[in-house]
Formats: sequence, structure tokens, C-alpha cells
Amino acid sequence: MVKARKYVVKKNFVGDPKKDDFEIVEYELPPLEDRHILVKVEWISVDPYQWAYTSKYKAPYDQFSYQVGIIQASKHKNFPVGTRVVSHHGWCDYCIMNPEVQVDGINFGVLDFGVYKLPDLQGLPASLGIGAVGMPGATAYFGLLEVCKPKAGETVVVTTAAGAVGSVAGQIAKIKGCKVIGFTGSDSKVQWLKKELGFEHAFNYKTVDVGKALREAAPNGIDCYFDSVGGELSYLIMQQMNSYGRVAICGSISSYSHSLAETNNSPTLQPLIVLKQLKVEGFIVFRWMERWPEAFADLSKWIKSGQLKAGEHVTVGFENVVDAFQGMLSGANCGKAVVKV
Repeated sequence: MVKARKYVVKKNFVGDPKKDDFEIVEYELPPLEDRHILVKVEWISVDPYQWAYTSKYKAPYDQFSYQVGIIQASKHKNFPVGTRVVSHHGWCDYCIMNPEVQVDGINFGVLDFGVYKLPDLQGLPASLGIGAVGMPGATAYFGLLEVCKPKAGETVVVTTAAGAVGSVAGQIAKIKGCKVIGFTGSDSKVQWLKKELGFEHAFNYKTVDVGKALREAAPNGIDCYFDSVGGELSYLIMQQMNSYGRVAICGSISSYSHSLAETNNSPTLQPLIVLKQLKVEGFIVFRWMERWPEAFADLSKWIKSGQLKAGEHVTVGFENVVDAFQGMLSGANCGKAVVKV
């Protein structure tokens, strides 16, 4: 018998997630059934959506997330021992799964999460399978290229630009020949975006006059906006957009801990959208799940060639997952926040 550990959310988050919202439960895994696999988890993902979607469940529930693991025992001919897989089986150190059965998709109303073999990363770290060559990378890839559709020479603005998705989206825009402006939450991240990732401009939204900064950095206006923040920052950015600009929205971090009443106090965007004739589209990356291999091939190629830098913030230790989660939410990471189990 294999002893496993998992994180259970014992009470739904009120405001920021707290340590005592979770507990680690130890239990014995059952014997392996036909067509099932036993996976030893190597890497765990911590992401903003794990905060945003907590209201979809009533506590207690197992904390959901992506993970990369290696198969230690198998009764499935297509998933032999030693194969690395990506799944959505949450914050745990061992798990049993049937690769043919989808797991809960958090009521997205789209394709549910499945199990798939880790893409051929050509010698790159396996952790990228939950980062730049995983769901966050696919979010950046399809949100930018399928929703924003930037053209060479255009100006693209990215919020949470030093995060797992924003840092990749901004670099893809650079690869496509665009001028990129990033907003982030610390001066050290500003320097990382400019010196390491090559953004033409980057600003700490907490300390600058956003409107003035954009007028100076983008005197000819903004063509594309990749947004995961919402709220007042998005309002100020969209004020500077050109007519027929395109906005791709993959999240709304500014509202995740707010009540509906508080959210309703945000600036009204509709007049800007109408007057500038903006195309504003929210998206969830699972819309393109059948095309993820296409994104992974391009992302791996760009990383291998040095065109794209896959930043990672690594926390070591299963017992430190909540610390990593809280750190990511407070902006401690440059690039993708991951936990090495």
C-alpha cells in the first residue's frame, strides 16, 4: 500500500487564502485497478485561478491544480512506468488516476481537464509542463495570437506582466515584432521585464501615474491589451487605446477577493468600448485544448532558441505549498510559481 498526502480546503476562502483554510490529510491509496496508473508527483502548480474558483465548491474539498508526475506503476498499456504525465489532480504527492476519465473542470462549461503525456521538452526542465509549456503558456499563446492578433509594429500592453502568463504573452508579442509595455507590482520586476525579457517599457502600477506613463511610452496609442487584472488599472489603460483596438481578458485579479458590491464600484468601461470601437473578448484557454500541442511546439522552440525566457519561482517541499500559493498571490514570483515536491 502507498501512503499519500493531499491538501484539503477545509473552509472556503474569505479574502486572501490563509494557512488555516487548509489541512494536509494522509491516507492509503487503494490497489491499482485495470487501466489505472500510480503517479508520484514531482511538481505542483500554484495559480490565481485556484483562488478565483474556490466559490465553485463547498468546503471541504481537495485543492485542485495542475501537476507533473512520473508513473510508478501502471495497468494501462499506453501509459507505461517511467512516463511523465500532466494532470489536474491537485496538491498531492501520490495519486491514482485513469487516463481515460476526465476530472472535474471547475464548471468552466468547456472541455474538462484530462491527463496527457508531458510534451517533448527537448531537455528543458519538466516543471515547464505546468508553466511556459503548459496551461499558462497556452493561455498566453492563444489569448495573444487568436484574440488580440497583434501585427508587427503595433503596441501591446500586458498587465501582471511578470507573472506566469503575462511574461510569456509579452515575449510572444516581442517575437511577433511588437512594441511591448508591461505593468507589474514592484520595481525589481520592472527591471526584470526590461533587462531580462526585453520589454521596451515597464512600470510599477503602484507608484506611477499610469495615464501619464502610457502617454509618454506610447504616444501613438495602444493597439492590443492583454488583461488579467481588470478594475481601475484596466480602465486607465483602455483610455489610451486606439480605435479598433483589441483586448484579451483572461482574468480579473483585482476582484478575486471582493464582493459583488465592491466590484460594482469599478470604473465603467462601456463608454470607452463604444467610442473607441474596441473588440473586448474574455477567454478560457480550454477553448483551444485540441490545439495545445501546436502551442507547446512553438513555445518549446522559442525557449530552446533563446527567443523566450521561461522564468520560474521554485519553492521546495510539499509542506510549503500554501506558502508558495500565498507568495504567488502577493506577487513574490517572477515567472511561473511552482513547487518541487
